[in-house]
This record gives sequence, C-alpha cells and structure tokens, in this order.
Amino acid sequence: MITKYTSGTPIRTDAVVKDFAGIDINKFPVDYKIIDGKFIFSFDMQDSDIVFGLGEAPRGINKRGWIYESFCSDDPFHTETKSSLYAAHNFLMLNGSKTFGIFIDFPAKIRWDIGYTKPSRTEITVDGTDFDIYIIENESNKPIDIVKEFRSAIGQSYIPPFWAFGYQQSRWSYPDKAAVDGVIKGYNDAKIPLDCVYLDIDYMKDYKDFTVDEDKFPNFAEYVKEKKEQGIHLIPIIDAGVKKEAGYDVYEEGVENDYFCKTEDGEIFEGGVWPGIVGFPDFMQKEVRDWFGAKYDRLTDAGIDGFWNDMNEPAIFYSTKGLEKALNKAKSLEGENLDLSKFFNLKDTFLGLSNSPEDYSSIYHMIDGKPVCHDRVHNIYGANMTRAAGEHFAKKFGDGKILMFSRASYIGAHRSSGIWFGDNHSWWSHILLNLKMLPSANMCGFLYCGADLGGFNENATRDLVLRFLALGVFTPLMRNHSALGTVNQECYNFENSEDFRDVVTVRYRLIPYLYYTFKKASENNDMIFRPLAFDYPDDKMARECETQVMLGNECMICPVYEQNVSGRYVYLPEDMTFVKLSGENAETKPMEKGVHFIEVALNEVPLFIKKGKQIPLCKPAMRTSELNTEDLTYIG
Repeated sequence: MITKYTSGTPIRTDAVVKDFAGIDINKFPVDYKIIDGKFIFSFDMQDSDIVFGLGEAPRGINKRGWIYESFCSDDPFHTETKSSLYAAHNFLMLNGSKTFGIFIDFPAKIRWDIGYTKPSRTEITVDGTDFDIYIIENESNKPIDIVKEFRSAIGQSYIPPFWAFGYQQSRWSYPDKAAVDGVIKGYNDAKIPLDCVYLDIDYMKDYKDFTVDEDKFPNFAEYVKEKKEQGIHLIPIIDAGVKKEAGYDVYEEGVENDYFCKTEDGEIFEGGVWPGIVGFPDFMQKEVRDWFGAKYDRLTDAGIDGFWNDMNEPAIFYSTKGLEKALNKAKSLEGENLDLSKFFNLKDTFLGLSNSPEDYSSIYHMIDGKPVCHDRVHNIYGANMTRAAGEHFAKKFGDGKILMFSRASYIGAHRSSGIWFGDNHSWWSHILLNLKMLPSANMCGFLYCGADLGGFNENATRDLVLRFLALGVFTPLMRNHSALGTVNQECYNFENSEDFRDVVTVRYRLIPYLYYTFKKASENNDMIFRPLAFDYPDDKMARECETQVMLGNECMICPVYEQNVSGRYVYLPEDMTFVKLSGENAETKPMEKGVHFIEVALNEVPLFIKKGKQIPLCKPAMRTSELNTEDLTYIG
C-alpha cells in the first residue's frame, strides 16, 4: 500500500508513473515542524533496525550513523567524509521493529540525519515546503515487498541491448582512430573478450557536442561500420554544456529558440567547462528535451548505438561572473605581502569557483511559463538530459536498442537509462563501495549500473584491477575506465595477461544467466542484488553483513577486497556450493552454514550457489554476438 501526502505545490518530476490521490500534509502521520521554510520530520529507531536505500550514496548498505544529502555533486573523492555523490535517490526504508519505505519526491536538497546526531533517531530535512511524500507499506513486512511496491509506482527499469553485457574498455582518452584500433588489437592479441570501446571528450571537434573531429576519425560512419563488423561498439560521451561559438549550429539554434538557462535578468547563463564558455540547455522544458534528444541522430545516423551522458549535475568549472570576481580579487592583491589569512582567502576563492552554490542560485529555468531558480530543481537537471535522449531513442528505435547511461540521476531516470557510479579511485576500499551501492541502486530502479573497474583516478595495480574485475563480472555494466595521466589499465597491458583473460572469460560464460536475471528483475520490479538481510531476516550475522550480497534467486557474491591476501572469510547463512570460476574451469565444493576462509587466486572469480539451485554457463566467445546461448551447462 502506498499513501501520498502533498505539501504546497510540488514541481513535477515525473518520478512516479502511477496516480495517487494526494492527502494534505496536515494529516501526515508523523510529527513535523517547519523552520525557516524547511520541512523537518523524524522517527525513532530501535538498536536492531536497519535503514536501507538512498541509491548511489557513500558508506554502507545500512545507512545508519551518518548524515547524507540529496544533492547531485560533481565530486570525485568518494571518501567516508562525503555526504553526497552524483545522484539524488530519495528512497529510504526502515526494517526491523517496523518495516516501511519513504520516497520524497522533491528535486532540491534533502538532508538525511540517520542516527548521526542521535543514534536512535532519523531526522529528515526537506529544503522547502512544496513536495510529495510517499509512505510505502506492505502486509508481509518484508523489505523486498516494500521495494516491489515502490518500484511498481515508479515504472519499469530500462533494459539495455544484449551486447551491453559484454566487457567494455574506456579511458580518458582514446583520442583518435589509431588509439581505438590499438585497444582492439591489444585485446584481440591477448585473446581477451571485448564488446565496446569508449570515446571520451577528445573525439569531438573542440569539445562540441554532436560533432566528430574528422582529422582524428576520418570517414566516421565507415569506421563505425567497420568496427561493428568486427563485433565492436563505439560509445561516445555527450556532455551537458553546449559550446558558445559563432557558426556552431547547436549553440546558435539554442540561442535563437531561447533554449538555454538564463540568469535572473534574462541573459544566458555562461559557465566554463571543457570547451570553455558554454550554454546549458534548459532540460526542464519539453521542447528543449525534444530538440536536444533529436541531436543524437547525428551520431546514430553514423551507426552509433550507445552513449554515456556526463557532466550533467551540471558540473561547472567556473561562471564568467565568478571568474571575473576571482581575477579582480587576485589583481587587487598584486604586490602585497600575503599573510596566512590573505593567501588562504585568495586560494579558497579560486578553489570555490567550481560548482559554486552562488552560481547554481543564479541559474533560472522556465517551468510552465514561469522562471524558477535552479536551486529548486537541481537534482532533476541531469535526469532530464538523459530523459531527452531516452525518450527520443524509444520513439525512433523502440525499447532496448540503444545503450544509455548517465552520471547524474534522479528516480524516474531509471526508465530511460542506467548509471555508473562516477569518478571513483584506484583504491581497495572502492571495491567494497561498489558492492554496497549495488542493492541500494536496485532499490531505486537502477538495474543497469556499475563502477569504473580498476578505479578512474590514480594509478591502478595489477592485483587491484584483477580483484575489481572479479566483482565487475557480476555487475550489468562491466566497464574498465581510467583517467588521463594514470597508468594504462587495459587488461593486456599487465604482465601475465592470461589471468585477465580467465576473469573476463567468466563474464562471457555468465552472460545468459545475468541477462535473464536482469530482464526478470526489470519485468517484475525486482532486484538483481539484495542485502543478505532481505533473504535471512532472522540471522543476525546475515543482517549485519556488508561485504557479501545476494545475486538473483540463486547466488551470493563475495569479492576479495584487500591487497596481498590469498582469499577472505565468508559467512554462509545456509548450506551452499562454493564455486571458483576461471576461464573455462569451474571448481565446486559443498560447504555448510557458518564462517569459512576461502582461497581465491587472482585469476579466479568466487561465487556461492544456494542449495538446490543451479545456474547456466555458456561456452565463451570473443564477442557477445558469437555466444551460443542455447548450448548451456549447469552448475550448482
């Protein structure tokens, strides 16, 4: 059962697809207060209660003990000190003494104090008074039934093409045809399967959306066709900002048709991103979404069938006005002897240019013919960019034909695309962070998801990449991605690349099972990844487990996440079969309920299968298009 409470006049987000009659917030069953225009309510928790949800968020599967913010943030340092990442997924569920879910449909900032200030209390602060709150309950009191109830209200999750479950290689950047061909050759020579190679910002002409630098990629359409004949899909990036340039038709059309975000005085808001000064399309307007979505045709007409949307929080390196102020301040201090206070004040001025709250507050959108400050809709900006593309693709190609995933997101965007978890680091702790995000993202409808395997920032080591890949074998998006200036972390670049072949080959053997599990989860509003607490609610060790998650109805996954170890301890909440997969080998061993140390070599992928269950494996191939999904063997 879902009950909707309405306060004020909410801005429409289209997160919920079912119609619910809104009950006046005055009848909200929880005590609340309004202070300085903010709606604040709270509820008590027992010591044994677990709080799930919030989708792509820092810290654990159990969200207790920290303060989180719903605020899409361009911040690559995903440490425990952070309160928000790139997404705003406003679904929370209490499980224990009571079991219920809360979804707050509000596109601005929300603060979730989940037992931080007071361990036995959750306090939620909505930064406004115009919103809808949905309370989700179910007679079974089972967490999975709460999730299914909620997911049925927000609509079916996006299903990507079958080939999007293949292994994918990305880097900032493969800037030209020779670099891309080199990647493909490297994988082919090492006999490591591969389906996709990514084109980061350098494929564009001067970083302009929907352009291709013909010097770097001559005869682009022919090149895309040639790669497809080799079984390789090229996946270009699209950014939110449109370069300000005379003669660039996308920008000029945006100006002519009044499609860009404005300042309060009606001027186009100008910010700096990769190409320099850009305009930001006002994705709050359907007309703008239709216009921007149709621009993807320039690339799909060339044969492109996959995209990743980026920088759409929106990320702003600086605004023209903010930069001018900072430069004037620096100029005014020229020749001065800068003491401690003056130096750090100047330093903070320049550090504060990027994604400045002052800049966000100066942006205005047109909604229903009225100007609305960006602060009120920040969290749905990136979601509406991706919606623009997703709706256009569905209209032109039908469902499931185009790969699409995004960095920024809000609940509702799960119907148009997947997500990746942003610019992580080559840190061992980020293997676990990836694992913990998977069930939380699934709760919010985002099934096609995954992290940058091996880590995006910093230099990855051979063992880290292998262990990261062994988790990525199970994530729907299996993409290795790294940053400019870091070591090359393509699988073939490491010593003894046959170990990488063994791990990636396991992925291809599992694709029929993973794809079937994915489709079933989408169609049934189910989860691919679940906390152990969902399946074993009366088992305290399972309820507190944060390093293992359930996969489908058959499996439990348990990645090795520490350096210089031969394996790890696992907890089995019931008798299971331990499976070690490596290349075409599958070693099985029945194990009883309890704690076990399992040895896992760097070229092995650990997996547990529940008693009485089996999963299919197919013969491996170099491309998903070459997989025989009918000739299967079963293990369990």
